[in-house]
Amino acid sequence: MKALSLTQPWATLVVTGRKRVETRGWPTSIRERIAIHASKAMPGYAREAAIAFGLDPDALPRGAIVGQVSLVGCVPTHEARPHLSAEELWFGDFADGRFVWYLTTPTEEPEPIPARGMLGFWEWTGG
Repeated sequence: MKALSLTQPWATLVVTGRKRVETRGWPTSIRERIAIHASKAMPGYAREAAIAFGLDPDALPRGAIVGQVSLVGCVPTHEARPHLSAEELWFGDFADGRFVWYLTTPTEEPEPIPARGMLGFWEWTGG
């Protein structure tokens, strides 16, 4: 199964369904179920974001697969921006030249599954 690493708190926001799009600087043609990995590192800006989003940064799992989503589409940010909620816009970088990946049917793992992440898509053999 393909996996994608996200920094916390964004990994948790995705698998709990609060964040329904991911923004990246590159498009993808992948349309399948993917595992969401919470990166081990949590820089200061991410800790501050977690608090702003109402989450306890010390309680968020890291260095683990935290759930799965279906990646169902990808469009340039300028096409998606007018259709997104204020909260969704708060969760990502929607600058011109980036891409919005649409995520559906999130599921959260009952317990985080320790795994080492990587940049870009990578193969997770635990799923």
